[in-house]
Amino acid sequence: MGAKQPLLEVKNLKTYFYKKGKPLPVVDDVSFQVNKGETVAIVGESGSGKSMTTLSIMRLVPSPNGKTIGGEIVFNGTDILKQKNDAMYKVRGNEIGMIFQEPMTSLNPVFTIGDQITETLIYHKKISKKEAYKVAKEMLELVGFSRVDQIMKDYPHRLSGGMRQRVMIAMALSCDPKLLIADEPTTALDVTVQAQILDLMRELSKKLDSAIILITHDLGVVAELADRVVVMYAGQVVEEADIIPLFDKPLHPYTVGLIESVPNVDDEKERLLSIAGNVPTPDNFPSGCRFVTRCPHAMERCTNEQPEIREVENGRKVRCFLYEEGVQS
Repeated sequence: MGAKQPLLEVKNLKTYFYKKGKPLPVVDDVSFQVNKGETVAIVGESGSGKSMTTLSIMRLVPSPNGKTIGGEIVFNGTDILKQKNDAMYKVRGNEIGMIFQEPMTSLNPVFTIGDQITETLIYHKKISKKEAYKVAKEMLELVGFSRVDQIMKDYPHRLSGGMRQRVMIAMALSCDPKLLIADEPTTALDVTVQAQILDLMRELSKKLDSAIILITHDLGVVAELADRVVVMYAGQVVEEADIIPLFDKPLHPYTVGLIESVPNVDDEKERLLSIAGNVPTPDNFPSGCRFVTRCPHAMERCTNEQPEIREVENGRKVRCFLYEEGVQS
């Protein structure tokens, strides 16, 4: 199989928040790429910088306190950090679709579902209201609704969480985006609905040939949907690997901890492993490795030096002194 074509390349991205003039690195020198038709999961605990990375890609970092201060975000050959705001309006919702974490706060409560989907189509596709209405109904059918005429007339509060999530997916995919960003798309949904949403995203990705960035802390969802995984911790990428190697042999101690903390029905352990402590806040990052205070393998140099991310094998990357040449065989 030949090399896939990069659709999105994030290079050395830095997004800082400013508190009383002090810069706080919430996204610190993050690099990864997403190929056409590929699903890349970004995983990590809350506070790892996952959502802020994707908000940086969408140029939706909260201002004036937040600002992307460095790096490149090359989408479809163009650095969107250099685009003017008017150009970004045409990218958001059109070439890049986003499913936000909580659909109830993302959907406008005073407009019907039909109005909200058709508005997107009319703006981006420059089609008539009648044509937009037809396309909106087709999208709702595509995501599994049967009573589409009624759904078009309904307001968000009349729908269940799973139904609102389906509406968000229909809206995000209505303009056939090249890239879909899904931020915790199955949070707060019951297990049955979660499975339906994941199946739906997989099917629609293949049908529309869209790439997906999946933001989640649920490794079960990652195993179900992703081709490749980017593990983030305290604003940095600490490991990147294809899905099977990552689960078969995680390298970074943080990745090991995440995977070992997932319940396994075949495992006879009485207690699950947990990672001690919490993700440090940006105003309290350690001076050395950011995982040093929680790492079972911490060495003296880890408290003073910050490891660089390095490629250890065939595209696999890890940020850890354990994998420097000569440390491990």
